[in-house]
Amino acid sequence: MFGACLLNRPAVRAGRMCRRQLLAKAQGIGKAQFSTSIHPKSKFYVTQPIFYVNSEPHIGHFYTMVLSDTIKRFADLCGKTTKLSSGTDEHGQKIQQAADLANEPPLDFCTRYSDKFRSLAVAANTSATDFIRTTSDDHHTAVRKFWQRLVDGGFIYKGEHSGWYAVSDEAYYTSTQVEERVNDKGESGMYAIESGKRVEWVSEVNYKFRMSVFGERLLKWIEENPSVIYPAVRRNEVLGWLRMGLEDLSVSRPRNRQQWGISVPGDSDHTIYVWVDALINYLTVDGFAQSDVLPFFPPNVQVVGKDIVRFHAVYWPALLMAANLPLPRRILAHAHWTMGAQKMSKSIGNVADPFVDIERFGVDALRYFIVRNGGIADDGDYSNDEVIVRYKKDLVGQLANLAARCLSERLGADLNVFARIGQEQLDHAEPGDIALRDMLVALPDRVHVLFEQGEFGRGLALVFDALAVANKHVTENEPWLMVKQAPVPERLQVVLFYSLEAVRLASIMLMPVMPIKAAHLLDHLDITDNERMWTDARFGAGWQPLDRLRQSKPGVAQLFPKLE
Repeated sequence: MFGACLLNRPAVRAGRMCRRQLLAKAQGIGKAQFSTSIHPKSKFYVTQPIFYVNSEPHIGHFYTMVLSDTIKRFADLCGKTTKLSSGTDEHGQKIQQAADLANEPPLDFCTRYSDKFRSLAVAANTSATDFIRTTSDDHHTAVRKFWQRLVDGGFIYKGEHSGWYAVSDEAYYTSTQVEERVNDKGESGMYAIESGKRVEWVSEVNYKFRMSVFGERLLKWIEENPSVIYPAVRRNEVLGWLRMGLEDLSVSRPRNRQQWGISVPGDSDHTIYVWVDALINYLTVDGFAQSDVLPFFPPNVQVVGKDIVRFHAVYWPALLMAANLPLPRRILAHAHWTMGAQKMSKSIGNVADPFVDIERFGVDALRYFIVRNGGIADDGDYSNDEVIVRYKKDLVGQLANLAARCLSERLGADLNVFARIGQEQLDHAEPGDIALRDMLVALPDRVHVLFEQGEFGRGLALVFDALAVANKHVTENEPWLMVKQAPVPERLQVVLFYSLEAVRLASIMLMPVMPIKAAHLLDHLDITDNERMWTDARFGAGWQPLDRLRQSKPGVAQLFPKLE
């Protein structure tokens, strides 16, 4: 076969003879030729990057987990059938070295750290449907199957590769991507400009992927789908790399340099490049090892950190094109976290342990902070003081305070008249109510647009702006004075409706971010489980008559306890 013959020819000669045919083949791969099943609109697949098991989980990992989980839960809320993949990346030279330093067999070392990431996923209350380890048998099968597709397509050849290699990044860099620096210890050396990691010059014979033939196709894909990489700053980075031209990618390491990994099929002297191995996990979790019919692939959203955009927005789609598989619908590349405006570092001591902070603040409060303050385009700054500010100002001061004030037994909120009041207010509202009514009417659609973009922080800001207006509205109307009048004016229930309608809408929209606390709030309002979808987040749509009377539940003031 053509692909197999390539492996037995000299690398340079093979490139000259086949490049024209390969370019034509690469450009000819189109949507109509993709060989997976149709992606039903009701299905929604979100991926997390699998985490490298050479260190303890930190707050950045928590952010990635919670952000991707929020996207998945938002899709749940919109009625989708969802899949969320998570897991650990367990191969490579860096893992091999870390295991040696720990005096452990590599698999034991990987298991120990993989379990820590699995524990964080549980502690963070994420709803992942799959947790993959790249050391699993299924994944090895999927990687070998994918590799064979590349070989059969003629996109793999063997040749000499020389370049700057960063063990920390498990990546090669060109001469334009490195620079000479002097480190903190006064030592001179070469470093990757992008990651800041030290590089070493490596020359070796290995297998290479003809990535260079996919440059035009990748450019066209991004230019025709301007939202496929978000935010725009990351999209522009990728376009810049592509316009500079792509080189072929080294996709193996000699076995004598990297033993810990998956062997190249048919050549046990070579190990498959760890990033190729890792990226295929998104196929493995959808059954690629067993079948070509993939129920969820391609992913609707792939959540990654900004430091691994190149691998997900250049290498990954090029590999998928070569394997004749569909491309991700969206890559959301979030920013990082700093502390005191400095990059988090163990050596500096400015790191945050997510397990400790979950215990201190509660999982939903920390989820809210991390999503509200986390950066998409720009880095967020983490501090316990800022978590406390959000906790006291937003969660206690706005959300819980509004609910507690208006669910007070002495005010006597009658939830069973709220459906009628809601419809009446849509038809006619008092002048003092119109601004809040209009804000609540528009709120779900405005938040939905931002949530769909992945801008959850901005969406949450709108929710809490509305709660602030609702708090101001109830303060100005003073229902605690109305209840003392004889007879009690009908206006009392209208005022209470506006406040509790704001809480109901906010609680539904907060479900993806704070699933436990939002559900408890809806319980206090006696909103049933089948009234908690995004379609229920419409002004006046709630509170419909049940086969029983609605009855609020006491104790909402204890929803967010005082921080010690």
